[in-house]
Amino acid sequence: MSDYNIYPVFVYGSLRSGFKSPAYEYISRYFTLVSEARVKGKLMDLGSYPAGIPADDDSFIVGELYDIKRKEEFDWAISQLDDYEGVNVEADEMQLYRRELTDVYFNDTVTKAWIYWYNGDVSGKPVITSGDLISYFQQKR
Repeated sequence: MSDYNIYPVFVYGSLRSGFKSPAYEYISRYFTLVSEARVKGKLMDLGSYPAGIPADDDSFIVGELYDIKRKEEFDWAISQLDDYEGVNVEADEMQLYRRELTDVYFNDTVTKAWIYWYNGDVSGKPVITSGDLISYFQQKR
């Protein structure tokens, strides 16, 4: 089963329900939306995709908290998300994201959940100050 027996996942990009992407269709098959939520971090605009990075200040990333529907399917389901997020790579490829545990804030509660932090350099990339990728895209239109 999962490390630490923790099954929730926090998402802030294309896996969010507001994007209605094929990736969201996958996550909604194995995970149930718990709540809108946020984590301490900064959201960066890399052009074709966002990069969430941990932060110690008062910056937050807005996203959604999901929990696995059937715990016995977690290892398989999370490995599929690891593939999607570029965690599992060939020896000559760079690991795009890394999956780690983080504190997630929702409904006056704090819980632990898995998040995909960006694993590369974000120097010079624009910060999405709202921390919300969906509202950021809506404002760019």
